[in-house]
Amino acid sequence: MIRATDKRSIVFIGTSLPRICGLATFSQDLIRELVHIPDFNPPRVVAVNDHHKRYVYAKSVIAQIDQQVRQDYVLAAEKINYASTDLVIIQHEFGIYGGASGEYILDLAEALTVPFIVILHTVLKTPTAKQRQIVHQLSQLSVQTVTMAHNTVTDLITTYQLDAQKISVIPHGVPSVLTETREVLKRQQGFKDSQVISTFGFLSPGKGIEYGIQAMAKVVHRHPDAHYLVLGETHPVVQEEHGESYRRKLIRLVSALGLEKHVTFVNKLLTQQEIVESLVTSDLCLTPYLGQDQAVSGTLAFDIGYGRAVVSTPYRYATEMLAEGRGRLSAFQDADALATNINDLLTHAQVKSTMEAKASALGRTMRWSEIALTYAALFRSHFLPNRYQGKVL
Repeated sequence: MIRATDKRSIVFIGTSLPRICGLATFSQDLIRELVHIPDFNPPRVVAVNDHHKRYVYAKSVIAQIDQQVRQDYVLAAEKINYASTDLVIIQHEFGIYGGASGEYILDLAEALTVPFIVILHTVLKTPTAKQRQIVHQLSQLSVQTVTMAHNTVTDLITTYQLDAQKISVIPHGVPSVLTETREVLKRQQGFKDSQVISTFGFLSPGKGIEYGIQAMAKVVHRHPDAHYLVLGETHPVVQEEHGESYRRKLIRLVSALGLEKHVTFVNKLLTQQEIVESLVTSDLCLTPYLGQDQAVSGTLAFDIGYGRAVVSTPYRYATEMLAEGRGRLSAFQDADALATNINDLLTHAQVKSTMEAKASALGRTMRWSEIALTYAALFRSHFLPNRYQGKVL
């Protein structure tokens, strides 16, 4: 039996809900599983706020950092050092920390006296000198660096000059959500007689949705029962800077192509239940992204996690996740190539079914309940050998 005094304490640094951010959801999902592991105290969080915004956080948030206030980073480190903390987890994405390419996070890392692990949510193939320096320095200061895709390891070693022994690959997790069957959900959502293609996630110009819509103009000629669902609200940063201009552009394109009966936009922040239900409803998932460098995609992780057949552009995460027959890759910015693959899979049900089975086999290993155990084992291997004697935050 594990006594309360034997439990270890972890602090996550990054964004936190209710801030709308993929990293915040990632942290919440991982923390939710760690809470159930007997030798861990409920993890705590240092939350990074954007644009001087303040959020109403859960009690697990023990400190806040204003993204652009440099002194907040050192103050947060001092608070962590003073507490009984065994390990710190820095969630890294260039855009969430202040300074040039998010360099202020280095102030925090240098001020920590507690060991920390870095989880990389972006690994750029051709980083700037500043981006390369930040990732290299964070890794040097850390006890371990986690990446979510095997095909980023070579870049981390050769481009970022990371120590190969300090790199771990742990896949992006996917929550376990119970739903009705595809047939039941289609009836409930009004798609009983449709073949549903979907893309979900924050809407932004980099998602390449215009190419998915253009592809639909060719798909419906062969499959008049095809329907494309574009699910999700506009990304908060895009919304703040450009409003709904990209969505309006897409709506105009739908109208110009006469696809009003074949394309539906669901402009809302989806719950995890709604995301999974939309995936289970879908016959195909589509990620026509424009950025070749994208090393991780929570959207594609969900698609594979729930055994969907996927048609995608060949960004880095897609080339790894859709290998071995788990999906089809189409050239970037090529609506004809997307349409060819969509039409082929909608026509050949057995090919699509085989693809779904292969995706499901990988997806079952990506449930957060399993991924959290992998993280827990990694965390244990880097805990302080002697408990830090300080005050509990």
